[in-house]
Amino acid sequence: MNDLNAADWRRIKQAGRVAGQVTGALAGVTALSAGLLMRQAADARRIIPMAEAPPPRGDGVYGAKFPGQPITLVVLGDSSAAGYGVHRPRETPGALFATGISRRLRRPVRLHRLAVVGSISSGLPWQVDAALEYAPDLAIILIGGNDVTHVSARAAAVRHLADAVTRLREADCKVVVGTCPDLGAIQPIKPPLRWLARRWSRQLAAAQTVAVVRAGGRTVSIGNLLGPMFEADPVRMYSSDRFHPSAEGYARAAAVMMPTVMAALGEDHRPVAPAAEDVLTLPEAASEAVRAPGTEVSPVTTGHRWARLRRHPWFGESRHWFGKPAGATSAVRAVG
Repeated sequence: MNDLNAADWRRIKQAGRVAGQVTGALAGVTALSAGLLMRQAADARRIIPMAEAPPPRGDGVYGAKFPGQPITLVVLGDSSAAGYGVHRPRETPGALFATGISRRLRRPVRLHRLAVVGSISSGLPWQVDAALEYAPDLAIILIGGNDVTHVSARAAAVRHLADAVTRLREADCKVVVGTCPDLGAIQPIKPPLRWLARRWSRQLAAAQTVAVVRAGGRTVSIGNLLGPMFEADPVRMYSSDRFHPSAEGYARAAAVMMPTVMAALGEDHRPVAPAAEDVLTLPEAASEAVRAPGTEVSPVTTGHRWARLRRHPWFGESRHWFGKPAGATSAVRAVG
């Protein structure tokens, strides 16, 4: 905050007055505030290098030594799903998930990575078209960050995601979505854009959660899941562009999503917390999940009015990333 000069503060205050202090949300922007944000977005794009080469694909069969018909896994979304920033196929999220599923189920997994670096939610229909050609058993989607940086219309972005989940579920494909990450944790994005990016990220993540669960999928809130670790050890957790995760960063994020992925496949060994603690209306569950990164939201009724929240042990707690089933699970209200 010390980096802001007096002029910046005047612009922030003016933008805040236009936005409306009553709700604390951005209701609109003036030409002046929009101009400031656009300049800051351009500055961030100059600081964050453009994708120079596509990430390694990692497509293929994992756990070929195991018996049985391969489980077909498709990975859709943006650069976070593609694994931009790593250099070996085995370090990509798709390979991490395929390896974990194969080892847990002792079955082969056939991976198709269809995620596209730079994709926004409006690009999902074409990815789903390609995915359905493989008759997938499971789809993992990571999307939303680029919708925030491109200031995409939130309602349209959520609609595209909901349509993607609906089409996949109609094809009898299980779906797990990692919701929009908290872009306010990215260092090259400076205030006031950082503050708005955080708010927009959380609003989009909550809306994604509601839409995905209504469409029959499960979500895991990403938020600032890796934020504290990234701040404490940026050299290890970030790739060279200071924006995308390193191999270790992707591995930790995949580890947090693995219990939900296994639950979607019917391998759920977690005890269920009392209903009064872990079952909320869907909008309430979405709001809770945004505030507690790493939280799973899944439907409990066919009408999807109610949703169940689960929080899994993660960094610093006893768990196995890709080995035996994780231990006891607490409701989000009990740990958050």
